[in-house]
Amino acid sequence: MTATPGAGPGAGIPGEGSVAVRLQLADGRIGRATVATRRPRAVAALVGRTADEAVRLAPLLFSLCGTAQGLAVARACESALGIDATAHEAARALLTDAEALDSHGWQAAVEWPARLGAPPRPAALRGLRPAVTAVAAALYPAGDGLRLGGGALRPDAAALRDALARLSGWLEAEIFAGPPPRDADGLAAWAARGGSDAARLAARLIEPDLAGWGACGEPLLGERSPERFAAALAADSSFAARPPHPALTGPLERQAGHPLVLSVAERFGDGLARLFAARLADLAELPRRMEAAAETLRPATPATPRSPSSGTGPGTGCGVAETARGRLAHWLRLDESGRLADARMVAPTDWNFAADGPLARGLTGAAVRDGADAVERARLLVAMLDPCVACGIEVHE
Repeated sequence: MTATPGAGPGAGIPGEGSVAVRLQLADGRIGRATVATRRPRAVAALVGRTADEAVRLAPLLFSLCGTAQGLAVARACESALGIDATAHEAARALLTDAEALDSHGWQAAVEWPARLGAPPRPAALRGLRPAVTAVAAALYPAGDGLRLGGGALRPDAAALRDALARLSGWLEAEIFAGPPPRDADGLAAWAARGGSDAARLAARLIEPDLAGWGACGEPLLGERSPERFAAALAADSSFAARPPHPALTGPLERQAGHPLVLSVAERFGDGLARLFAARLADLAELPRRMEAAAETLRPATPATPRSPSSGTGPGTGCGVAETARGRLAHWLRLDESGRLADARMVAPTDWNFAADGPLARGLTGAAVRDGADAVERARLLVAMLDPCVACGIEVHE
């Protein structure tokens, strides 16, 4: 048996949960892949809180994607209380996109070098994180963007342009070392130049024995409707622990129709190359999407209740937010005193690392040379799906 220690953003953080992968090898293949996810349901800590308290607490409960978590809870509370915060949606999209870029950046600086056998480069994040922080300050100068109903939105167009320019500059320097590739030919040429860790990893992932490896054939999640998530979460308290059907969420879901992803899929099929192309496309598109959202910004004040809750039932609400890893949904029910009587959530890791989800299906039946090769290939697939907790891998031959 070969075992590898936990790795990933949650490694070394007690209580953050884990993904355990067990690979059974037979005749040069992974005969069976067992994936078990243990993710503490921190959402239970919201029960008994007022809506205001829950929105303030949510970003503190989750070590990753705190902004998206807080906004998903805020949207759920607003739905339950009849608060229309539509005027803040463009600003909120900018906040979650900035957080997603920061999360992708961490992967690029820490996880991707590890997959190349190189040391991590956390110093590379010094140019990224101040720009990410500057986005929030340019929108909500009072620092109240993550409050129920939205904060005092006072967009500073010049400061926001500067922050977005810094984000684009960081991507160009640290990820793409120039313009991003546009198709499979461009990807191969970019990878051959090896100007960044991302390019060097791409060179490895488009090798013939890896490009199509790990194909999971999963349908994309696709669902974005808060009402649909509300119905599923309200009906089954175990929904997040056991999603009813396999689905993939994350960069590939968002970028499946991107020219780079389509071209790579046509040449290399499904598998590691397509998943990585989707991550690159996601990174390339984030600044453009943020610039488009910035053009629609208008000053706004905090929204207050206007009408009874509708759509998801009296006193209940569901909020959805996008993260780097995929789609997040929070559902909650308020009691007569206005406190949370129940709170449930489903996160990207619940889909991508489900027992019969994309990781398990991508690993099962995949060709490997030996135990060490199985571990390294599995690590590559884990990195492309990017769990929010540490991941350990065991191999049994």
